[in-house]
Amino acid sequence: MNLSFYILKRTGLSDKGSFSNFIMRISITAVALSVTVMIVTTSMVSGFQKEISSKMFGFWGHIHIVPFSVSQSLQEEAVSIDQDFYNNPAMFSGVKHIQVTANKGAIIKTDEEFEGVILKGVGSDYDWSRLQEFIIDGEMLEISGTKPTYDILLSKSTATRLKVKVGDKIILSFIENSVRLRPYHVVGIFNTSLEEFDKNHAIINIADIQKLNGWSSDEVGGFEVIAADEKLLQPYWKYFMWTTIYNLGLISDETYYIKSRDKLDEIADELYYKIENPELNVLSIKSLQPNIFDWLNLQSVNEAIILLLMVIVSVINMITALLILILDRTHMIGILKTLGADNWSIRKLFVWNAAFIIGLGILAGNIFGIGLCLLQEHFGFIQLPEESYYVKVAPVHLSASWIMLVNLGTLLVCSLVLILPTYLVTKISPIKAIRFS
Repeated sequence: MNLSFYILKRTGLSDKGSFSNFIMRISITAVALSVTVMIVTTSMVSGFQKEISSKMFGFWGHIHIVPFSVSQSLQEEAVSIDQDFYNNPAMFSGVKHIQVTANKGAIIKTDEEFEGVILKGVGSDYDWSRLQEFIIDGEMLEISGTKPTYDILLSKSTATRLKVKVGDKIILSFIENSVRLRPYHVVGIFNTSLEEFDKNHAIINIADIQKLNGWSSDEVGGFEVIAADEKLLQPYWKYFMWTTIYNLGLISDETYYIKSRDKLDEIADELYYKIENPELNVLSIKSLQPNIFDWLNLQSVNEAIILLLMVIVSVINMITALLILILDRTHMIGILKTLGADNWSIRKLFVWNAAFIIGLGILAGNIFGIGLCLLQEHFGFIQLPEESYYVKVAPVHLSASWIMLVNLGTLLVCSLVLILPTYLVTKISPIKAIRFS
């Protein structure tokens, strides 16, 4: 058996009533708490980003193909539905489905209230599976054919403000050259919890917009592209890493452009270059709604700060504990040196001691951290205000790779940093150490 490990076993693990053992227990607890916080933080930030981006993709799709236009009004330009890419989405890698859409501004009126909204028109090709989970009352639109139906899906926030429910009749006003009124039947209510979007949008049959705009059934406002893969956004730390490397002048512009892009950007670029229509533009939802995705990236910055603080806390705690252990065992160090032990052998004793503390702390931290995340995932005891965080229950997403990275990072950083304090062993004189006792 290794001498350093044998001495550790005899002095650190067995002497349960000693001061050294007490210090080790405190250190293990501190490391465990730090690892717990790191696991919970990474899981919640990851879950939060996944949940919000999933809602954005579910309502808006991943990529929009729309006409180039300098107009800033809500009146869209018509584009023909007869496009090669629409009839053959398989020509693009990473594309699952393409559906038509159109938008139009309107004012909803009831007997007591009125509200301005943007109407999103969808056709019979619309992928309702992505929006179905957000329907909280009523049903989805029934669209079959090209005739207007005058049914509408309202958001929960809009329905609450207008004091309407499923089955009620409302009046939509369209103001262009003249005011046009159309009665609509509320067939369903949805709630994505994205308040900034819910309060401004409603969903109707695209045929209604086609008739109002004087379009034919072969004309639409644009196309929404649904990607096959949900893992489309690059982790912010990768973007930050490549940006830092680029700013240091270590990579070329071309390399930075390739490395810093999301998979979503790659699909959008492929669509742009393969669509042989100079009148159409391709925009990812990330470029259409930059504020929400910048906000999600900001959560990654907060996550990095918390992880850094927890690592610093663990390192400071371990350095303090190790110095106390060395001072507490000054007499033992003196005896070992007198018996001929070299400095590195004695230093290894304390490195093993530190590794033992860190290992137990990481193990306990994993048990508590993963346990808390599983409890939150199944019982949702951490509630959040929807109007501020866009979710009612704090979401968690446990990633085995991230947990392994947290564990290995904590072990590696703490172990390397703790080699330095053991240098104190070389400064201890055997004679003075024995006299000190």
